[in-house]
Amino acid sequence: MQTGAFTGFEVEVREPGIAWITFNTPERLNGLTQPIKRDLVETIIQAQMDNAVRILVFTGEGRAFCAGDDISGQNKPLGGNPLVPPIPPGHDTEIGTYEGLRHLSQTVNLAIRNCDKLCIAAINGVAVQTGMTLALACDYRIAAAGARIGSATLRFGLLPDEGGQYLMVQLIGVAKTMDFLMRKRIVEAEEAYELGLLHEVVPGPELLARVTTLAEELANGPQVAMRLLKRSIYNAYELSFEQSLDEIAAKTAVTDHHSDAREGGTAFREKRSPNFNAWLGDAREANLAQFRASYQRMLREAQRLGLDDSALKALAADYPLS
Repeated sequence: MQTGAFTGFEVEVREPGIAWITFNTPERLNGLTQPIKRDLVETIIQAQMDNAVRILVFTGEGRAFCAGDDISGQNKPLGGNPLVPPIPPGHDTEIGTYEGLRHLSQTVNLAIRNCDKLCIAAINGVAVQTGMTLALACDYRIAAAGARIGSATLRFGLLPDEGGQYLMVQLIGVAKTMDFLMRKRIVEAEEAYELGLLHEVVPGPELLARVTTLAEELANGPQVAMRLLKRSIYNAYELSFEQSLDEIAAKTAVTDHHSDAREGGTAFREKRSPNFNAWLGDAREANLAQFRASYQRMLREAQRLGLDDSALKALAADYPLS
């Protein structure tokens, strides 16, 4: 996947395959815009399709995780390199609002939930409105003590229109969700934990270290089984018991015959810790072999046509292409 500074956030991939996505507009409390959301969706899809990435972590710079949509009115350039071209943001008419929500805003949380790789929200500060919903879409939520979480859209006469009401019902049930949203509550991390919205609350200075430890633990687990299990757990919320049994049986037909399962059994018999995910190294070598072959074809074609091939040859100085 592409790393660097994009529209409203930065991406860094750390070993062993942890993609850190950091919102980097603290002067706007990391508020989101439509261009930021489009780049986020693209980044999540890239992470899904990149074998080098196993886990995604979302966090923010400054005193906010994400304080919702950007209503600061600053209208200053965001910086970074856009991943996708600009398009109209919608919300100019009734149907424009419907289309903007369905195709620009709600797609961020759908992308997180549809990503088979586990996603962690490292909530470093304020997470309200859109920011809270994004955190709830993640599979794990760890917050710094004192971080504030809520969806007070009714203060503006608005709705939690990016799926927060659904995700909250999943986590804490109808009665608590009704009270939380209707009374426009914004609570500190400790209360959010008691409600069931968070997995852990840690002292602020320890947040990134704790999230790193969890991310590394998850990244070293059997990725195929974990990705299929994530899907199965969320599917179970929508299915009957009999349907969920059939659903997980179909996935087990994959995992039981995977190399990770063989390694798990061998490690148990040999009384050692398993070394999962050897297949990822095999996949990397296969992709590299394909890339080498494509490189050699391009080089031969450039030479055949008498084109300047110096740029192609320069690639070989940085990558094992010969």
